[in-house]
Amino acid sequence: METNATVHGSVLRRSLLKGISAQIVSAADKVDAGLPTAITVSNVIAVGTSHGLALVFDQNQALRLCLGTTATGAEYGAVSALSVNHDCTRLLCGFAKGQITMWDLANGKLLRTITDAHPPGTAILHVKFTDHPALAVCNDSGGSVFELSFRRVMGMRTCESRCLFSGSKGEVCCVEPLHAGPELKDHPITQYSLLAMASLTKILLIGLKPSLKVWMTFPYGKTDPASVPLLAWQFVAVQKAINPVLAFCRGDTIHFLLVKKDESGTIHVIKQRQLQLNCDLISLSWINPRTLVLMDSTEKLRVVDRPSQEELETVDMAELQLVYNSSHFKSLATGGNVSQALALVGEKTCYQSVCSYAGQIMYLGTKSVHIMTLRNWRERVDHLLKQEKFMEALSLAWSFHEGTAKAVLGLFADPAKRKGVVADKMVEILLQYVDRSLKKCPEQGKIQVMEQHFQDMVPVMVDYCLLLQRTDLLFNQIYPRLVENSVARGVFLESLEPYILSERIGCLTAPVMRDLLSYFQENGMMDSVEGCLVHMDITNLDIQQVVQMCWDNQLYDAMIYVFNSGMNDYISPMEKLFQAIGPNLREGKPLTDEHVVMGNKLLVYISCCLAGRAYPLGDIPEDLVPQVKNQVFEFLIRLHSVEAAQEEEVYPYIRTLLHFDTREFLNVLALTFEDFKNDKQALEYQQRIVDILLKVMVDNSDFTPSQVGCLFTFLARQLAKPDNTLFVNRKLFDQVLEFLCSPDDDSRHTERQQVLLELLQVGGVVQFDEGRLLDLAEKAEFYQICEFMYEKKHLYDKIVDCYLKDPLRKEELFNYIHNILSMPGYSSEEKHLVWVKALQHIKDLVSINSAKTAELVAVHFADEVQSIITSLQDDYLVFQFLKCLLDPSSREGSNPQTVLRLGSDLHELLVDLLCQFSPQQVTTFLKTSQDYRLEEAIQITEKHKLHEATAYLLERKGDVQGAFEVLLQTLKGKLHKLALEGSEADKPDDEEEEETGNEVQSLLQRVDEALHDIIALCQRSSHGLNQQQREALWFPLLEAMMSPQKLLKGADAKHTSDALKELTMKVLNSMSSFIAPPAIIQRILQDPVYGKGKLAEIQGLILGMLETFNYEQTLLETTTNLLNSDLHWSLSHLRKAVSKGLHPRQDHCNICLQQYKRRQESEEEIIIFSCGHLYHCQCLQRKEAGVLNERQYSWSCYKCTSNQGSRPADRPSAENSRTRSASLAQTKVTSAHRGNVAEAHGRKMLTEATLDAQQTQAWDQFRTLYRGPSRLAVLTELTHSHGNERAGLSNPAPPGTGSIYHSENFQLKLSPPPLVEE
Repeated sequence: METNATVHGSVLRRSLLKGISAQIVSAADKVDAGLPTAITVSNVIAVGTSHGLALVFDQNQALRLCLGTTATGAEYGAVSALSVNHDCTRLLCGFAKGQITMWDLANGKLLRTITDAHPPGTAILHVKFTDHPALAVCNDSGGSVFELSFRRVMGMRTCESRCLFSGSKGEVCCVEPLHAGPELKDHPITQYSLLAMASLTKILLIGLKPSLKVWMTFPYGKTDPASVPLLAWQFVAVQKAINPVLAFCRGDTIHFLLVKKDESGTIHVIKQRQLQLNCDLISLSWINPRTLVLMDSTEKLRVVDRPSQEELETVDMAELQLVYNSSHFKSLATGGNVSQALALVGEKTCYQSVCSYAGQIMYLGTKSVHIMTLRNWRERVDHLLKQEKFMEALSLAWSFHEGTAKAVLGLFADPAKRKGVVADKMVEILLQYVDRSLKKCPEQGKIQVMEQHFQDMVPVMVDYCLLLQRTDLLFNQIYPRLVENSVARGVFLESLEPYILSERIGCLTAPVMRDLLSYFQENGMMDSVEGCLVHMDITNLDIQQVVQMCWDNQLYDAMIYVFNSGMNDYISPMEKLFQAIGPNLREGKPLTDEHVVMGNKLLVYISCCLAGRAYPLGDIPEDLVPQVKNQVFEFLIRLHSVEAAQEEEVYPYIRTLLHFDTREFLNVLALTFEDFKNDKQALEYQQRIVDILLKVMVDNSDFTPSQVGCLFTFLARQLAKPDNTLFVNRKLFDQVLEFLCSPDDDSRHTERQQVLLELLQVGGVVQFDEGRLLDLAEKAEFYQICEFMYEKKHLYDKIVDCYLKDPLRKEELFNYIHNILSMPGYSSEEKHLVWVKALQHIKDLVSINSAKTAELVAVHFADEVQSIITSLQDDYLVFQFLKCLLDPSSREGSNPQTVLRLGSDLHELLVDLLCQFSPQQVTTFLKTSQDYRLEEAIQITEKHKLHEATAYLLERKGDVQGAFEVLLQTLKGKLHKLALEGSEADKPDDEEEEETGNEVQSLLQRVDEALHDIIALCQRSSHGLNQQQREALWFPLLEAMMSPQKLLKGADAKHTSDALKELTMKVLNSMSSFIAPPAIIQRILQDPVYGKGKLAEIQGLILGMLETFNYEQTLLETTTNLLNSDLHWSLSHLRKAVSKGLHPRQDHCNICLQQYKRRQESEEEIIIFSCGHLYHCQCLQRKEAGVLNERQYSWSCYKCTSNQGSRPADRPSAENSRTRSASLAQTKVTSAHRGNVAEAHGRKMLTEATLDAQQTQAWDQFRTLYRGPSRLAVLTELTHSHGNERAGLSNPAPPGTGSIYHSENFQLKLSPPPLVEE
């Protein structure tokens, strides 16, 4: 719950002064007083009217005087300003036509009428008494300010006027003298009679006494000309001294000036932090030294706390109908002779309608007077309570309690007293809140709704009681009231849980505690019970009952806590838990989950007690720690349990824990032994426990090898410590060794080996005879133990045997041998022995993993390869070994530097073996390897009839014809098979037909593959052959494809026949690049398959060739058209860009800032860029913004290029920089008065320098727009191919390249022309 959320409540009390309001209205009716125009407040309240009257009321709102008459009103105009002096004896009235009258408030006599104090024809805007009794100031609608000094000479009352500020320097529209109350009349600053004046542009601060002096002027800065300048003084305590602060604003920002006098007597005016609002202000008043009341132009009051700048409240004052003083500012009564600026400000002025005095502010409306005062703190809280906003009321009261509230009235400054008073109020609110929550509870309906109601309310009560530190209130007053409602009671008890768990509530009263436990129990919330119990003081509970409840509900943590903290009994909980888990463990029954939980808690509890920590949290009291430790040890080593049966074995508790979890129990002991360094008694316990452990475990067959191993590992660790004081019999270790290595029991082999290894690693070796240990380990096949022992003796070669014998770790042997042979730290003799041992077992190694063996041989046995191959004997092993050794691609993740360069005979041997064991890998190996002899390899592949490999080798040898023959034979063989199968496919048997169909399909696929290979060979070879040789390759292939088609006649063979025709077409397409079409057609017509048949047979082939020709021709024409139009478009665009006129942005050079038009005295060239920047030629040369190339200048815009972060001189020339800011066009213009020759010269330079640079640069820019393959490249490619085709028709062409549309993935890619930035 947020207790520090900002709730301010209602800060202002607003009252209507009914008496005064009624009399203003009746005066208008009865004596034609007119509407009210001005108000001033002191001990009396004076209201001026539009018909020249001043009505004076006392504090009880009774009309005391009505000054002036409507006749004088007709002469003087409306009352436009009022002021009462500080002792409330005189009243000054200013009028709309410029007169000022002074009245005696004691008897209502007119004392003075002043008509010559200021220029005639201007209205009085302000008239104000200063604290000096005979001094006043007035401000007129001419914007001037005058000082009025009143004198009485020989009974004659006079008034002298002096001009303080003339309106000709900027009109003043607001004046404010500093008034000090009677308690501050001796303040050092009051003697200066300070006056603040606000003109339309600045604030002036002047002193009228002892002589006139300006202390400070402060300009506003940028403001809205229609907003009203406002001033207000207030004495404020700043750093323990009370000094006047002037608040002034115009628009939405309030500035503060602090005036203070230092020890030396100098006056300082210091600017304070300003206050920014988001509204246009028309009135500004202080209601106390920390709080301002502002009115904005929408007539909303805003209460603002100055130190925090927080807005506390807004009040809408629209219904008041505030009186504005606009007519006086426009001086309508005297003909409206004022400046426009003053008239504009006057639209929103209400200076005379707002008056503050002694913490109250009066507002004058057209028919009423309202008064604003601050509410005191109680009133603010009660105001919220009346609206039934209890949460807000509590939050506000808490802020009063903590001293964080704003605009506080009526509280003690002393924090203790303040907190006392507020706390009493808060208790009262809380009790009201409780009653209300019970009353407002929904009577019927869903239980959830009622629960929700209280869940919203109860935590608030608890929170505030805890904040006030009044738990007595919570449990003794609030809880008894809530108990009446059962839902409220439940919610209350449940809501206590989080506070108890976070220990914000530590102690509950006994009844609440009982209710809490019984409630949780009834609702089955036992986890909550346990959570709460271990955080509470339980001394006032019935402990037996609580223990029973915890036991019944399996709350073991809580039970232990109750025993420990309630009765200081640390043993009983252990007894109870042992009784629960002991029997099952003794009888060897499996444990239930609940028993496992108990056992684990027991172990944790024992370790906590032995370490001096309380369970489940906190610490055992210091004085009890040693006692608790001893009690726990004594308990553990008891010979028999209490009420033991006759047949119980000895040491039941230790036995139970060992059976439950040997390793964890021994860990607990090991931790405890760590703490026992210096405690003599503890060391005795330690020896005692060790003896018991040995007694229980060693003579007992109930324990598994790993449990016994745990014990001896634990003992070995303890014995290996430098400060060991334990004694253990060596014979016991031998017994354990026998037990772990007993070869008769074959179960748990790895487990026993691990246990023994762990025992040796923690220092158990010293307990054993090493020779015997090795014998036993070998018998038991504990190879890791043997390795451990050999490692100690540096017999590394014997470890190799251990790895070979151990089926689980064979793979790790390679790394082991590699590490021994390559790592420092082993002697050369040790390395040699391992090297020899590895060679002896090389056959085993290859059969385990040939790749790793090859890696090992490549690194360490490079010279022994021949002897290794001899010793391997088995061909398949040799094949695997050589394959990994010579073909690095078959070894995963091997280092490339370990590839050996071995003799060619080995490579040929591998080729032979590959042909036997893995024929499909032969060709890839031949392609990747370079180390075999071609002749021998050809013989091997021919021997094994691997045609593809033979063809590859023949081609590599340079015998293309031979390779072609081999592949052609293969193709013919496959075609022959296909033809046979195809003609058999007409048998009627369905099943067989399906089989044959599948077979035909796979044969077709094989033919396709063979054809693909042979076409590829022909295409590769054709480039280097003449026409005759090409024909010798291609025509046999064509014939081979056509001949099987004779055999395939009839409808059934149609599928095969079509497929073959398609393949023949493929051959023709491939040929057409290398052999002239006439020759091909002639050859086809001579062929018996096509020659004898009708033209229809051949039609397909010839049409196919013609179609290809048509496609290529169309493609060429389309591409050429596209390119032509592209080129035309881009050139016309460039021409347009070049011939476009340029418009300079400024009329001066961007470097020297001189206007180019005015420099008549020197002949000067000018350069303009397309970006609009303009320079003198010399200025650009000085800045090195040109680059000289091919005897002419190429310019770049200095400003654009330097903006990009580097000096133009450091940049590449404008041709290379393709940025947008490198300007497009550069032009030279010359000053108008140069001679014709110079002009001609200039024009010549223009044509030379500009067009070239312009074109290159534009071309660059054009190029950047086309990111993709160059269209010129496409065009060239097309013309080449076009030429080839023509050449092929008439005469044999030179060996050319295949044109781009022979690549299978060629597609036409057409796109619209790109958009160029204008």
